[in-house]
Amino acid sequence: MSTIAEYPSAECQSNRVIKIAVIGGSGVGKTALVVRFLTKRFIGDYERNVGNLYSREVQIDGEQVAIQVQDTPGVQMNGNGLSCTDHLARSIQWADAVVMVYSVTDCRSFDLIGQLHQLVSRTHVDRSTTLPIILVANKADLLHVRRVDAQEGPLLSSALGCSFYEVSASEDYNQVHGAFHRLCMDLAKLQPPSMQTPTPINASTSGTEKKRSPLIPRPKSPNMQDLKRRFKQVLSAKVRTVTSV
Repeated sequence: MSTIAEYPSAECQSNRVIKIAVIGGSGVGKTALVVRFLTKRFIGDYERNVGNLYSREVQIDGEQVAIQVQDTPGVQMNGNGLSCTDHLARSIQWADAVVMVYSVTDCRSFDLIGQLHQLVSRTHVDRSTTLPIILVANKADLLHVRRVDAQEGPLLSSALGCSFYEVSASEDYNQVHGAFHRLCMDLAKLQPPSMQTPTPINASTSGTEKKRSPLIPRPKSPNMQDLKRRFKQVLSAKVRTVTSV
């Protein structure tokens, strides 16, 4: 399997866009997975998930591709079923593929997956093509607090007809990269360049007016400099805490 080579966005002029929505329960590590994939870094402390759009220019099998990953607020269960926002439904409509995430330390997040899969299926019922979906079990390193058996994930993914990956965003970049990379490879094969509509990554790297899909609200779009700044802030905070002790 070939690797995804990363390039500075200023050097890329991609005509293709791959759009991925990451969905799941609260606290399963969706943002950590996205940032780990796009920056190779793991940041343990995050602000409240407000549904940021993360972007990166990469190369897949010799072709320049812009990857946009839509993070989504955590979904919870209430008496009437899933408690989710319109933002989640619009994110699923907008996406070319969906990553469903649960934590192996949280049975409730695992129980949500079946209903999330139904939501994705209902949202894309009018599409002429099948929406690629993968199931990711996160926090595999936390064996001492594991609550979802290792066999349950593969069994569920088999029943849903999607690929399964068990990963640790905090400890293994290669696991996370492998899951997203396989999905990007599959999407690149399914969607010829003529079917893609390019979307500028952010206004700072484009001299033309920024275009957005009418199906998705205007999200925050932190670039790599923003992520590096947040990473340094977290490290500084930890250093100050250790010093004060």
